[in-house]
Amino acid sequence: MGDLDWNNVNEIRTPDNAIGSTDTSFGEGAKENTAVPSVVDGGIPPNKSDLRFFGVHQEGTTLDGSLHLYWTRVQEPSGTTTMDFELNQSRTKSSNGVTPMRTPGDLLVTYDLDKGGTRPTIKLRRWTTDGVWGAAEDLSATGDATGSINSSPVSAAEGGPLGPLSTRTFGEASVRLDAILGSDGTCTRLGSAYLKSRASDSFTSALKDFIPPTNVSISNCGSVRILKTDDRDMELAGAEFTLYQNLAPLAPPLGGEDIVTELTCTTDASGVCTIPNVPAGDYIVHETVVPAGHNRAPDQAVTVTADETEELTFVDPRQRGAILVHKVRKHAGDGPGDHNFAGVSFTVGGVTKQTDASGNACFDNLEFGSHTVHETTPAGYRGEADKSVLVNNEASCTPDPADFRGERVEFKNIPLSNITVSFESQVQDGTASVISCTGPNGATVNPNPADTTPAVYDDTSETIEDLVPGTYTCTVVVDP
Repeated sequence: MGDLDWNNVNEIRTPDNAIGSTDTSFGEGAKENTAVPSVVDGGIPPNKSDLRFFGVHQEGTTLDGSLHLYWTRVQEPSGTTTMDFELNQSRTKSSNGVTPMRTPGDLLVTYDLDKGGTRPTIKLRRWTTDGVWGAAEDLSATGDATGSINSSPVSAAEGGPLGPLSTRTFGEASVRLDAILGSDGTCTRLGSAYLKSRASDSFTSALKDFIPPTNVSISNCGSVRILKTDDRDMELAGAEFTLYQNLAPLAPPLGGEDIVTELTCTTDASGVCTIPNVPAGDYIVHETVVPAGHNRAPDQAVTVTADETEELTFVDPRQRGAILVHKVRKHAGDGPGDHNFAGVSFTVGGVTKQTDASGNACFDNLEFGSHTVHETTPAGYRGEADKSVLVNNEASCTPDPADFRGERVEFKNIPLSNITVSFESQVQDGTASVISCTGPNGATVNPNPADTTPAVYDDTSETIEDLVPGTYTCTVVVDP
């Protein structure tokens, strides 16, 4: 189980706070089921284990890895060797100010070795909601753990940072991670670990020396961090993502509720969200809520590794809309009513198109929002002013306007006319005239804006231009 040597890894190594008469230990009859053991000053009896170092190293992931543990002590004691490795989820100190607060699901790996033995029995207990350690699981018997003790001295060179070791002063255990953290999809995260010794091989015997807790990071869970942008690299808030187990070909949304997990997150104003506490494994990340005005990004597969954060970027294309411009005109040759007008130029967003035989010009690939439609009015017609069109519906131009699902706008052209009124005296300088006209609304239409003295009898011919259809009345006053 594992193929590493302690001299080849950077384990978490924690020394005891003291050795000998100044050492601290558990006192006042503290036992394993004592949630907050009493910490006292004083040396460890010579026939008990006076601890020196405690080591932890994780090899691999929870899918195939192992948790390696070791202890060292000052000298070989008489009797059995009984060590307990406590692994806590919380790093918060209990009321004794030393040991962590216990949480249901905390772990206790026990290491029991008969006097003269070389293969310890490794067992596992879990802290229960009743505030006691649960029944022991014999990991040695199931092949989920193994251990040993040094049966001969270890030189300083061999001991490395631990120094020279006398016989039976170094013990180690290797435990399968999935055996202690589980593989049922439950997320477990261990944040603290420490070593202690018991007075005898009885689980209810008194606790003795301990090495203070150290922070660890052991977990069968990781996290997925998602960055959400649009196709302009702008961050998008409000996108929701859900993790599905990657049970191909049952990919979402066709996989059914049986593969849906409760792991979701929604992006914030910076376009980021994180799904924490994801059990290690293979997943499909699916965008379940798409921000308005955007299309869903494709699903992505991700492999979550224990105690790692996987980062993914999803890009939602902005939805695009379209505007269909319809151009009509009134024309005497076409009969009554409005008629399609071909060949008229319109401009939207810098793009110019001409209307076809049906009087249509279509503009697509338009971002959602307000767009100005501008007409280049043909000569001889009065057109309309620019029109603002709000695009908020996903659409594109279609060959058949009946199938068009975008925005529509119509422009109408009115043909213009000129009226010319002429006066001629039959006798040279015999008569003179004043010509004036009024339009359909009765207002005076000045045929010659440059004529500042319309009452002067000097008009011979007046032309009124660019007149819309209607009734016009022209009056000619002849000077007698």
